[in-house]
Amino acid sequence: MKKILFIDRDGTIIKEPEDEQIDSFEKLQFLPGVITNLSEIAKKCDFTNVMISNQDGLGTDVFPENTFFPVQNFIVETLKDEGVVFEDIHIDRSFPKENSPTRKPETGLLTKYFSQEYDLENSFVIGDRWSDVELAKNLNCKAIFITGFSDETELDKRNLRKYCALITSNWNEIYKFLNTPTRNVEVYRKTNETEVYIEINPDGDGQADINTGLHFFDHMLEQIAKHGSIDLKIKAKGDLEVDEHHLIEDVGIVLGQAFKKSLSDKRGINRYGFFTLPMDESLAQTAIDFSGRAWLVWNAYFKREKVGDMPTEMFLHFFKSFSDNAECNLNITVSGENEHHKIEAVFKSFGKAIKQAVEISGNKILSTKGII
Repeated sequence: MKKILFIDRDGTIIKEPEDEQIDSFEKLQFLPGVITNLSEIAKKCDFTNVMISNQDGLGTDVFPENTFFPVQNFIVETLKDEGVVFEDIHIDRSFPKENSPTRKPETGLLTKYFSQEYDLENSFVIGDRWSDVELAKNLNCKAIFITGFSDETELDKRNLRKYCALITSNWNEIYKFLNTPTRNVEVYRKTNETEVYIEINPDGDGQADINTGLHFFDHMLEQIAKHGSIDLKIKAKGDLEVDEHHLIEDVGIVLGQAFKKSLSDKRGINRYGFFTLPMDESLAQTAIDFSGRAWLVWNAYFKREKVGDMPTEMFLHFFKSFSDNAECNLNITVSGENEHHKIEAVFKSFGKAIKQAVEISGNKILSTKGII
């Protein structure tokens, strides 16, 4: 699905004069940084651009078309020369008193975007008026509010601030915001045997809030968060009175589902991660490929039946459940004498490998197929 930037014109791309009418080149002035940053957004971010603008009375004697379109065409062509192309340009000509359904914040000009072709939930309206924020509300997307022309207090008067993902006067900040995707997700799974809730943010700083009822398992999952710089919240409960199997398996399933959901189409990620990590006498090696295909190679053998309160046979099963549901290739090898050291080294190297694999380093899908 396409993500859209619905971009206002006056006060957003160009400065708006006191009479609120750009009808000559003498009045035309681009906002600082707008051309450079829109160009960078076009190169590095996966958005389709749509211009949406209210032009009161366009085509009437007070605002004839022959004073509007020369400036409008110059704006569009200037941006096009820098790689910024508008898929559609929607201009409403009505006056505010007409209460036209095509005038922002109404969506009459934008009905085509209410379809499965477009991802409105992850789209943005960029504008400098409260009506742009209300348009975002009506489209079920988010707003980037540019301060300057409008009184910001209008957002509070109209209870619109909560629809703003960003409030700024700086186009550099808009580019930085749009080029830093939010990948935190939540996944919840409930069966007759277990109930698991997981929230992850791959762009976090290693915060962990984990409770599965198995203390050693919690300790290992914390290693993923800390060494992967992943914010990780896991709340799980299950039929431990029967066996540990169901709970450990389902945590692996849900954690894999969370990574699959968070990485989405995997655009821009490194895709591959590999890390060799020592822990005292032990040495663990993890390699991971978020390839869209599940496969686990497991070279780890344990002499003890349990480490802490966790059966050693379940480590393989946990990583197999993760691989199957994250749809990744996972290769894990460990050697050593101390069973605690060995499995902790595995979880630490696993976290480090994930950190490398999910890091965003561009805007391409790293596959000759074009999809992963």
